[in-house]
Amino acid sequence: MRGQRGPGEICEVNAQNETVNSHTIAVLVDNEPGVLARVIGLFSGRGYNIESLTVAKTDNVNNMSRITIVTTGTPMIIEQIKAQLSRLVPIHNVKDLTIDGASVERELALVKVVGEGEKRVESLRIADIFRARVVDSSNESFVFEIVGDTGKLDAFIRLMEPLGLADVSRTGVAAISRGVKAMDVAY
Repeated sequence: MRGQRGPGEICEVNAQNETVNSHTIAVLVDNEPGVLARVIGLFSGRGYNIESLTVAKTDNVNNMSRITIVTTGTPMIIEQIKAQLSRLVPIHNVKDLTIDGASVERELALVKVVGEGEKRVESLRIADIFRARVVDSSNESFVFEIVGDTGKLDAFIRLMEPLGLADVSRTGVAAISRGVKAMDVAY
């Protein structure tokens, strides 16, 4: 069984009748060559899937980057992933934003729609409803920029398919905890 993906929502039930959930994991690392390869290697070497991956330098003073990973697994698999990530060097902190409290998740997509006439007008109507911005326009196409949770982007893209969807580029999920808690360096 598959369901719509959202933070902590059931994605499927596996053959052993175990619940498989989606989790958003934030990882604070030193910004140095090879760190991302080690993180990805951990996932690929153990057969874990990465649904979304974003990484960027977030602390210039301490030269740190934040990696945000969306993955799925049973509770036991998710705990294994977090434990194995915590043991990698130079990782400073691992937080499961799905279970550590409320968080905000956003993703950006650029969506190209090619069409004429009524389909072109309808794509603009739908973009307005979804609060997507036109960032490029020609007589035959639009490029829309849309920001929101993964479900919103998925719905927008599905609605654009019959109107001439030509191309999609997505950033992956960026997430942060709500409230006063911060992603501190844990040594």
